[in-house]
Amino acid sequence: MKTPNRILTILTALSTTIAAISMSACAPKKPAAETPSSPEATSADISSDMADSDSGKAMGLETVHYAYDSSTLDAAAKKTLNANAGIMKDKTNLKIQIEGHTDERGGIQYNIALGERRANAAKAFLVDHGVAADRVTTISYGKEKPVDQGHDDSAWSKNRRANFRVTEK
Repeated sequence: MKTPNRILTILTALSTTIAAISMSACAPKKPAAETPSSPEATSADISSDMADSDSGKAMGLETVHYAYDSSTLDAAAKKTLNANAGIMKDKTNLKIQIEGHTDERGGIQYNIALGERRANAAKAFLVDHGVAADRVTTISYGKEKPVDQGHDDSAWSKNRRANFRVTEK
């Protein structure tokens, strides 16, 4: 009768191991270090949580907003981007990442693609206005990082945007 006892011991050990793994997976993670780890973000004094246009802490760069289901730059967006291009030309060491965002409507893949088109439209405008392309990277977050958690037209209009994040001063 050693076999049933051995099986019970193995099952108990396995159960304990699975429980330990499950608990460690659910444990709170340590916050990431403040120093950026990506090669684009080399200035240790730039916190990824603070140096963006949504928070107003991106060295004067401003967020651009878009119409529903569009990546077309309207007159207000062009005015904002023109000012952003001026800041980029004055601050020649400044590098940025343009983050494309959408509202919560639409599927994940569709919104990632739309956010990418929005970020690329903003980058193309800056490059066309004299900013070196290698100073600007783009990324799309789709609907994953709203600035307004509401579920109405007012919230959605705030979330359809291209946010500017300083990656290097």
